[in-house]
Amino acid sequence: MAQQWQAGRFRLPLHRPLVMGIVNVTPDSFSDGGQHAEARAAIAHAQTLLEQGADILDIGGESSRPGSPRLSHAQEWGRIAPVLRAVVQWNVPISVDTYQPETMRLALDLGVDIINDIHALRVPGALDVVAGSTAGACLMHMQGQPGTMQQAPHYADVGREVRAFLLDRAQALQSRGVAPSRIALDPGFGFGKTLEHNLALAQTLHSLVAEGYPVLVGVSRKSMLGEMTGRRVDDRLGGSLAAALACIALGAQIVRV
Repeated sequence: MAQQWQAGRFRLPLHRPLVMGIVNVTPDSFSDGGQHAEARAAIAHAQTLLEQGADILDIGGESSRPGSPRLSHAQEWGRIAPVLRAVVQWNVPISVDTYQPETMRLALDLGVDIINDIHALRVPGALDVVAGSTAGACLMHMQGQPGTMQQAPHYADVGREVRAFLLDRAQALQSRGVAPSRIALDPGFGFGKTLEHNLALAQTLHSLVAEGYPVLVGVSRKSMLGEMTGRRVDDRLGGSLAAALACIALGAQIVRV
């Protein structure tokens, strides 16, 4: 099990679970209904998350919900830049949720500490941008693309396949000189996975943890919780807490909420 995560300005000890607070600067987020799409509201939400105990802030400008429109780099940067310029002044680790290399580059120039990429740095140029920085990287597994990922996902062995993919992406980053201590892995609950896949993946989470990288999970308000509980998105707090605690018990060290 990893002991720390090296991320930009910070060496984050992992002797207790870390909380990554989500700041969606989007009008179509599935989890908050676009309540923080305006920069001032997003900054205020970030402050609230810190007051409530968040250890890391994760700023994103593009929704990954199925059917959401893909943004150009300029559109994405226009949404998140005002928020990033404010929060990087705070003494707290700042993550940017993006798969676009140019957005990564500009965010790193501002001083963000973590690149959180749902595409695991597969977009051409992304690996080199991260390798040329001191930032931490979170690599996530996703089968397919956000718009179509829930259309008949298929695995022979979901735990083994997710683990193999993430280790391959971690090795790709390490081959460019990035220390393993800078890399975290996210199995991607709900991204190209049915409820059965998600449950099977949770049962094998310990094997991913055993690889020695920090493991991050995002289960907050996911549709799989709705399938299990029958609750709407805005009524899944209890299920979100239970799922996060279960993942922590299985070895996850960072929870994105």
